[in-house]
Amino acid sequence: MKNFFAAVVICSTLSGCFGYHIGPVKPYYLRDVHTIAVPTFKNETLIPRIEVLVTGTVIKQFQQDGTFQIGNPENADAILKGEITRISRSQARSIRGNVLATAEFNLAMHVKYKLVGRDGKLLVSSAEASGTTSFFVGNGEPNDDTTRKTNTIADVTTDERQALPLATEELATRLVSQLSEGW
Repeated sequence: MKNFFAAVVICSTLSGCFGYHIGPVKPYYLRDVHTIAVPTFKNETLIPRIEVLVTGTVIKQFQQDGTFQIGNPENADAILKGEITRISRSQARSIRGNVLATAEFNLAMHVKYKLVGRDGKLLVSSAEASGTTSFFVGNGEPNDDTTRKTNTIADVTTDERQALPLATEELATRLVSQLSEGW
């Protein structure tokens, strides 16, 4: 009787796991896609060489996710075509006592992409992913106003350039999640 009861408990426990899968679960419309080629994204912004950073980060995120393999365009099941459409910076926090001077900025990066099958058919029509981050502007205390303005412009540009990889990582995570999870 104990063996029968143990068998019933084990069977009922295991029956609750029938619908689960181990490993990546792709969207149904991408079930035949195993490898994706990621050529360099197009850059429609005024920031030079940002397309290389974005493309490299997206490839690394695909490799980390593991749902799709990265391949070359000749052997891939699909090609991801992307375009960096906008990078914007907005004020998040001003300096106390001077609302015209900014202490923190928000940085947003937007990419439009589509996934094209080996036969040229659109697997994912035009979709968009974005990534955001914030960064503080370093504030030195130069003596005269001309030097202060020059240093502030240089600081904002330098700090923005250092914040771009953070926004790119968030963008890549969202883009890969949209493709691998289907939303």
